[in-house]
Amino acid sequence: MPFQIQTVSARLVFLSSVLAPYAAAQPPARPATPNDTLVSPEALAGNRVAFRIYAPKADAVTLRGDFMEGPGAMNLEKDASGVWSAIAGPLVPDFYSYSFNVDGVKTIDPKNALVKQGIGSLDNMFHVPGDEAAFEDNKPVPHGEIRMVWYRSSTLDAMRRMHVYTPPGYDGGSARYPVFYLLHGGGDEDSGWSSIGRAGFIIDNLLAGNKAKPMIVVMPNGSMPRPPNTPPGPGPGAALAQEKFASELVKDVIPYVEKHYRALAGGANRALAGLSMGGGQTLRVGLTNPDMFAYLGVWSAGVNPRTNPDFEKRSAAFLENPEKTNKSVKLFWIGVGANDTLANAGSKHLVELLKQRGIRHEYHESPGGHTWINWRRYLNDFALRLFR
Repeated sequence: MPFQIQTVSARLVFLSSVLAPYAAAQPPARPATPNDTLVSPEALAGNRVAFRIYAPKADAVTLRGDFMEGPGAMNLEKDASGVWSAIAGPLVPDFYSYSFNVDGVKTIDPKNALVKQGIGSLDNMFHVPGDEAAFEDNKPVPHGEIRMVWYRSSTLDAMRRMHVYTPPGYDGGSARYPVFYLLHGGGDEDSGWSSIGRAGFIIDNLLAGNKAKPMIVVMPNGSMPRPPNTPPGPGPGAALAQEKFASELVKDVIPYVEKHYRALAGGANRALAGLSMGGGQTLRVGLTNPDMFAYLGVWSAGVNPRTNPDFEKRSAAFLENPEKTNKSVKLFWIGVGANDTLANAGSKHLVELLKQRGIRHEYHESPGGHTWINWRRYLNDFALRLFR
């Protein structure tokens, strides 16, 4: 026993001598900075919101958010501690996105973990609660599930992802459901509608209020690779990407959903809607497959008069037989913001084309511009009209 105690003691002495230099080499504690206790964003009285970022070496910091009208940015002011800040509002209760620009570099708010993901950038999000936002709130009601689903795209010869909403009680039941295919806009991907778009909560709340029919909502990734050396924006590259998505939706996404989910087949049980780029994709798919969808929603998108001949040629089966179209399409819902400089004119041109051809439709012009603030409300208004 004495030998064992002596051996253990010797080992402790040895370990202490070995570890002592490492303990001494530990870096000194980091000095405290204002960033340690910084809060951003912070809700203030009167639906105002404070934004802050610690950037002591920056020369200029600005803020952009979808709550701001026009292309300008808000300047932040720097205090003596190196904290930049600005106050926005009062804001209408809603769900908003924003980002900073620090010395010319887009920067997300490091104090806010609520992030919206796009295909090439990130934005932060925040919520201003209130009655106006009740339709999209996370309420104590039965909730459906949003699943991330991987499938093989024969169009791209690659694995692709989509988000799929199933209504409350789906897993425990045997009922079959109609399907709503919901498309995002340019720069986003398949998580857009379930994050900044609040689609799951919007449908949950409609169902809880008996305002909508139970449905499956499929949110695919509409952002397709463009051919090399094609510039961003409208043009041949965008047209080819749109054509690829139309092929993938019809050949890959819809067959996958109808095979792997309890989905009702047939045009009367399918709806298709999208915003901006997704609105253009809705026109491409819905009007070239006139029997595939009984419900169409085109939000902040339309027809450019310069491409009118191509559009009419491609959509001839839909446009040239209004009696048949009006029988198969139960709802053609068009919405755009009054201040939407990107899409208002094209939306109105689409409306005129439909009027000339005798195609039944609805046109809704709301305040505001090309933002999720409008698109969430369009979803709410459109979804309660489906599958009636």
